[in-house]
Amino acid sequence: MASTPAQRLIKVAAISGSLRKASFNRGLLRSAIEISKESIPGLEITYVDISELPLINTDLEINGTYPPAVEAFRQKIKEADSILFASPEYNFSVAAPLKNAIDWASRAPNAWADKAAALVSAGGGFGGGRAQYHLRQIGVFLDLHFINKPEFFLQAFQPPAKFDNDGNLIDEASKERLKEVLLALQEFTLRLQGK
Repeated sequence: MASTPAQRLIKVAAISGSLRKASFNRGLLRSAIEISKESIPGLEITYVDISELPLINTDLEINGTYPPAVEAFRQKIKEADSILFASPEYNFSVAAPLKNAIDWASRAPNAWADKAAALVSAGGGFGGGRAQYHLRQIGVFLDLHFINKPEFFLQAFQPPAKFDNDGNLIDEASKERLKEVLLALQEFTLRLQGK
């Protein structure tokens, strides 16, 4: 009996645009990590903290190097096969901490180039949809390749409860939708890499 080749491991860098510990968007990423460990072989999601990044300032670039926190962040992005963004919507756009991280990693050489990416968001109103649309526009310049479907906008304040008091996703239907996004990201990453 012939053995089947092992599925290639896809490494995903997960980045939240919110720095708040009980953030719903960080909760989406915690849930994504849990889902991938429990039920998606070949997908490894690692949370990448952006809270220590200084505000972008090219005066901090010295002799072609970046501040240590920026260098470490850029290396994590370079090592990832794909990116999972979770961001709240602030003033109809992307949260400032996420935009700052995106800008640092886009400095030459662009760490985002040719990577697959997915977007998820939770919030009021449209569930972060406008921020996602802005991220897609930014991704065009960065040469990021976003999955188109399924989309994931979670209206966090509509019943039934979606999150507990610590910002953990508790809604099973939302977890199932999140899993569909992760499976699509895995499949798209493999296709983009020609595997």
